[in-house]
Amino acid sequence: MEYLEAQAALVPVLLEEINILKEQFRLSINGKNSSTSHTPPSHQIGRSNTKSLRVKSSRTSGGQVGHKGTTLPVKQMPDETITHSPANCTYCGIDLKDSPSVRLEKRQEVVIPVVQIKYVEHISHTKICGGCGHKTSGTFPENIKAPIQYSGHIGALVAYLSVFHYMPYGRITILLKDFFGISMSQGTVDNLLKSATKKAQPVYNIIQQRIQNEAVVGSDETGTRINGGKGWFHTWQSEKLTFIAASLDRGFKTVVRYFADGFTKSVYVSDCWAAQLKVAARLHQLCLAHLLRELNNFEDALSCKWSTLLKTIFCDAIQLKKEMLETDYHITNEKVIAIEQMFDKLLLNRKDASDNKKVQAFINRLEKNRNSIFTFLHYHYVPPDNNASERAIRNIKIKTKVSGQFRSEAGATRFAVIRSVIDTTRKNGNNILNALCVMFNYSPEL
Repeated sequence: MEYLEAQAALVPVLLEEINILKEQFRLSINGKNSSTSHTPPSHQIGRSNTKSLRVKSSRTSGGQVGHKGTTLPVKQMPDETITHSPANCTYCGIDLKDSPSVRLEKRQEVVIPVVQIKYVEHISHTKICGGCGHKTSGTFPENIKAPIQYSGHIGALVAYLSVFHYMPYGRITILLKDFFGISMSQGTVDNLLKSATKKAQPVYNIIQQRIQNEAVVGSDETGTRINGGKGWFHTWQSEKLTFIAASLDRGFKTVVRYFADGFTKSVYVSDCWAAQLKVAARLHQLCLAHLLRELNNFEDALSCKWSTLLKTIFCDAIQLKKEMLETDYHITNEKVIAIEQMFDKLLLNRKDASDNKKVQAFINRLEKNRNSIFTFLHYHYVPPDNNASERAIRNIKIKTKVSGQFRSEAGATRFAVIRSVIDTTRKNGNNILNALCVMFNYSPEL
């Protein structure tokens, strides 16, 4: 009898799951749901990366009314002037060679001259002292070590093309040949990148040290292929610094490897990955963009009213943050308290929430990390999302799409070290190629 009662109680649950799967299948057939060809729609409930949060704007595409446009500036003192004077009268054909000329109009074009490489020879001389007879030899610059070698500028250019523009070794050799007449092997490209990594390492270490003292640190990770297997890139970034590390482990081991003491002076912004939540920090802030994407999926897949209510609270909180920033960071405590009270009330009231296990797990996650959801409303410098970290790690995906997998862990580490220096250079408003050239020829300074 108890067995039959248990079966009867199970039937409504199974019917609900069947209806959900049918709806997901219908949406996938119509092209409205499944984001990949290999992931069943039923498995996509609650996936945080299946739907954009971007809302369609009422603005037309292109420049907006009142936008100040820019144009190519005219150089007041051109490097070269070419005069175009008529030789003959276009009406009667008379020679105008000796006729006076009056300037009518001027136009400029920007020209890149043909680049020609040059060989600079360094010769060491010896002199004999007339007083004591001691023989003294001239010393070569520290960076001139071989009988023939590429200059630091060429090494910097190779690092620039490979890491910043994601070019594979083969395409780099073609570009150097076509543009500069340099016949370079792919092995030499690899050696120059090894050298670039060695020269970038001191700057990389400085970034690692300094980022632990930042007021806000965002972190994220992404998967990649390393030597045919699964690998990961982790990033920790702030307003002026970006630190990227390659690893074969996605978990907390990688965090401890680079930041054993955590970020005790920082507000740590991340998604809900367990390894991120374990990081020691002054405060935590969960990425609301990730949470909103999950709520969107619950709405679409399950028609979950509870998700709609929570979305409204999160969107109101983000809007309030924008208002705070527009009013010189003035915090309206009453509004903040009201939002947090509505959130707490919704967590307690689950009657409108779906019984789906992913929804319930999502709610449990919110309860567990309640103190890390609205940190951004109490500190003006804390963002409500982790978008900056996602931007910092997105270059890994571009690199693998353009150049393929990383052939070794050492190659992935080289990319991480040089890219950290490049991204930090960009954030501080400096020229990337110039910075790499300085790094190749002088002692690196941040």
